[in-house]
Amino acid sequence: MSDWINAIILGVVEGLTEFIPVSSTGHLLLTKTLLGLPDGFWDTFAVLIQLGAILAIVALYFSRLWKVLITLPTEAASRRFAISVLVAFLPGALAGVLLHDVIKHVLFESPRLICWSLIIGGLVFFVLDRWAPQPNQDDAMALPLRTSLVIGLFQCLALVPGVSRSGATILGSMLMRVEKRAAAEFSFFLAIPIMLGAFVLDAWSNRDNISTDQVGLIALGFVVSFVVGFIVVRTLLDFVSKRGFAPFAWWRILVGVGGLVFLTMTGR
Repeated sequence: MSDWINAIILGVVEGLTEFIPVSSTGHLLLTKTLLGLPDGFWDTFAVLIQLGAILAIVALYFSRLWKVLITLPTEAASRRFAISVLVAFLPGALAGVLLHDVIKHVLFESPRLICWSLIIGGLVFFVLDRWAPQPNQDDAMALPLRTSLVIGLFQCLALVPGVSRSGATILGSMLMRVEKRAAAEFSFFLAIPIMLGAFVLDAWSNRDNISTDQVGLIALGFVVSFVVGFIVVRTLLDFVSKRGFAPFAWWRILVGVGGLVFLTMTGR
């Protein structure tokens, strides 16, 4: 199969899964395994194209984010929101820098770990969707700093591929009594700095290992993930408000079990 087609497929997978609690990284690595793509460049590709989906958030929330930016010096609410995102961002960012090599060269190369993470996470979401504490916070831009810190600590779980960054932050949010829609929205905002940081770190680490042809593949995957991510985000919040997270729990379990069956049948 052409590398250009592989890039499109991975871009679609990234855009579909980045903002729902099913683990975009896990899906990308399992898809890479299914397509028979080698390690190395395609692992870097999976990280770099995530920024395309993240920019879909910037595009969709541009007016709100721009208002926060220009009113930081004058409005306490804007400063509070910025600090809350920073507080939630720091634990995962610090852990990601310290454990980067382990994550990239050990955890990323364990498809079975990804499958089990998907299955276990799906079971957790079934429980959470039914028995989560009664929410008392419904504004993603006005969370207390203590709530933001707990969400940030939960996000560290997502360093294990298959756990899901959005899933971990939503789980932490709902346990801290944040309403489902607001939990999903805060995970969007938190994705911007964490994935920008991952992009910069991985791009810098691999700056001498990416050829001109590979830059074109990355650009294609980037654009595809942006377009698909834009469509997903526009529909996700209403879906979550009406249906909750149980459908994603089923998705995680089916993909995890299917992945284990595939790995067993192929002897991988």
